[in-house]
Amino acid sequence: MCTELRAADGVRIEAAYTPYAAPRTGEDPHSGTAALPADGEAGPGALVLAHGFTGALDKPALRRAATAFSQHAAVVTFSFRGHGRSGGHSTVGDREVLDLAAAVAWARSLGHRRVATIGFSMGGSVVLRHGALYRPGAPDGYTPSTPDPVKHRGRTVARESGGARPGDGGEAEPGDAHADAVVAVSAPARWYYRGTAPMRRLHWAIQHPLGRLVSRYGLRTRVHHRDWNPVPLSPVAAAGRIAPVPLLVVHGDQDPYFPLDHPLSLAEAADPEACELWIEAGFGHAENSAEPALLHRIGAWTATRIHAAAARPHHGSRESAAGTRRTQGTGRPPEPGTTGGTDRTEGTDG
Repeated sequence: MCTELRAADGVRIEAAYTPYAAPRTGEDPHSGTAALPADGEAGPGALVLAHGFTGALDKPALRRAATAFSQHAAVVTFSFRGHGRSGGHSTVGDREVLDLAAAVAWARSLGHRRVATIGFSMGGSVVLRHGALYRPGAPDGYTPSTPDPVKHRGRTVARESGGARPGDGGEAEPGDAHADAVVAVSAPARWYYRGTAPMRRLHWAIQHPLGRLVSRYGLRTRVHHRDWNPVPLSPVAAAGRIAPVPLLVVHGDQDPYFPLDHPLSLAEAADPEACELWIEAGFGHAENSAEPALLHRIGAWTATRIHAAAARPHHGSRESAAGTRRTQGTGRPPEPGTTGGTDRTEGTDG
């Protein structure tokens, strides 16, 4: 089922719904595809997928992820602004939080009481900010507030809290747009990072006029020409505001865009009672590199957490948080000196 959504600032967003595909009889429970209790008439909750920069809902990598995740819950996919057949221009992680909020609200409108967000790369930064800004338990699904501007590198920075005006002033999506669990895969920890060659190339593609032409016609991604002002809440700052909602940070030890200090910084900033960190051996970057086995593990983790969310209080007590901070997978131990916050080079997320 395909539809057209409207973000809170009026941008048209294409979206699609994939129903829950119950696992076959005799499915190996260790594969991560065991059935869970039904979510009323709408199946066992919904997972909303947020793709990376240059992705779209009809790209093969995102379709492959949606197929895998549909064995754990219903799935909503959408194209961020400036991508696919959505309108507008990409702001590379800023106003995209409004697109995600519209997709989450749509999932709930279809009857799903429990909804999780799973974001890849740029989408990972978006689900982190969305998780910080759209809070469960508030009357409209978020806590309105006014940004407290401060100066950073000559620009105004919005100290966002609770879901009011992300980026340059767009209103938060009204309605129940919060997430019951958050998964950030291959996400950056901070803005203005260009410490790797792929990120330096990405910056040229989004900041240089010729690069934006290449993005538009070569990558089919329309990038906004204006720089951020104010600078959005950073992913690492957002990670500390998500609890008691469960957070999973997944990163590969072969990621060519963001080294391991990014996931380590995110996990360090998050509530240890609500966050898990998986460092995956041999995993590269985002949805394009995610193998089915990893996707099924993520799907199983997320489906379990959104079902636990039904019994979790919404008033934010730390005792109600689900999960623990620990390193899973078969990844190598972090290299010495890769703890977060040490890279001061400029750039943006991928």
